[in-house]
Amino acid sequence: MKKFDVIVIGTGSGAFVARKCAEAGKKTCIIDNLPFGGTCALRGCIPKKILTGIANVLFLNEQLQRHGIKNSSSGSWKDLMKFKKTFTDPVPQKRETALEKVGIVTYNGRAHFLSDNTLQVNDDILYADKFVIAVGSKPARLSIPGEEFLSDSTDFLQMKELPGKLIFVGGGFIAFEFAFIAASFGAKVIILQRGNRPLKNFDTDIVKHLVKAAESRGIKVVLNTEVKSILKRSSDIMIKADSGGKELRFTGQIAVHAAGRSPDIEDLALEKINVATGKNGIKVNKYMQSVTNPNVYSCGDANDSGLPLTPVGSMEAVNLVENLLNGNNTEIEYGNIPSNVFSIPPLAKVGLTEDEAKKKKLKFVTVYKDTTGWYSSKRLNEKVSAFKILIEKKTDLILGAHLLGYNADEIINIFALAMNNGIKAGELRKTIFTYPTNASDISSMLKVN
Repeated sequence: MKKFDVIVIGTGSGAFVARKCAEAGKKTCIIDNLPFGGTCALRGCIPKKILTGIANVLFLNEQLQRHGIKNSSSGSWKDLMKFKKTFTDPVPQKRETALEKVGIVTYNGRAHFLSDNTLQVNDDILYADKFVIAVGSKPARLSIPGEEFLSDSTDFLQMKELPGKLIFVGGGFIAFEFAFIAASFGAKVIILQRGNRPLKNFDTDIVKHLVKAAESRGIKVVLNTEVKSILKRSSDIMIKADSGGKELRFTGQIAVHAAGRSPDIEDLALEKINVATGKNGIKVNKYMQSVTNPNVYSCGDANDSGLPLTPVGSMEAVNLVENLLNGNNTEIEYGNIPSNVFSIPPLAKVGLTEDEAKKKKLKFVTVYKDTTGWYSSKRLNEKVSAFKILIEKKTDLILGAHLLGYNADEIINIFALAMNNGIKAGELRKTIFTYPTNASDISSMLKVN
């Protein structure tokens, strides 16, 4: 049996924890059943944003035809994949080498707990005083006949050729981000959403504008349609779905799972070390420590604490390693966390939606406008853009900000900064931003009357 002070499972945010433990003199081991680097760097936000960036250029070229752009552009999926690989391919070896350089023992394999303080990876039995579980997430199980025929986001990001017709099962982040990418390269795209609205964690009105943008790009968004079965045929995939009691059928060359993700912890045998879990992952306290086993910590998408976002996982890793090495003395404070859907145009939010604010019975003013007529949209011939800001009446504090339009993914950070530092709407409105920029629109967004 090989003995360690700390064993970390997962090489995304977990790599930071392992490195800090090793630097503090702890005998440390790290395990991953996938290439080292984690979801974000290899199979998530980094490669996705590369694809989105090129797709945005193609769409901009199209919408500025006869407005200064003379020749149309066409995309090369093959060249795009080659470009993406310049970012992703070097990561696993660099990450593994960096970890080994500071004395960390590395394993590539799936870990399974055997008993308190003991796990198995491949043929080795490992012992540790402390464990950190940072395994990330995987596509949620849908319990639909034929779901094994669904591709996932990893498959999409590694396709050598883009199919001519794609179906996305589910209407979340993955569906809208990848749908715009595929559409920009000429593919026909269908999004099947079980409920009456997609992107349920975003503001209802602003999402309607995004659906309009999708449909203007030829993306078909089908609501109130529940997928019942998936059939793999010789040259395509057929999906049978139910819409109000009526059977509908959809065919495409591939169908992509876009109906949410769940923590990748099912087969770790956590019950053998008394680690309690819930629907959203390992149950942890404010120190990122398991509520039922003080020798186990967890960060990132594997736990039930913060939002499943890369910067949240990074913050949790910093908090976790401080508490693991020095005793539980630092509680995590998330504040108001901004999030983006990297669609075209991007959708962004921070704080409460209007529905959430009403449920809390808060008294607030809503400023909601379609901004396609504003200069910042017209200069790019953008057909869809809007915003909604919630301002508390008594305090003049911003309760929520919801943006759709060019640079919304950047401008939302200004609202997050204001909200996390108690900057009132009136104070932010008086701020002079460089002009003309998207940030200079903020003062107009905060005009109540």
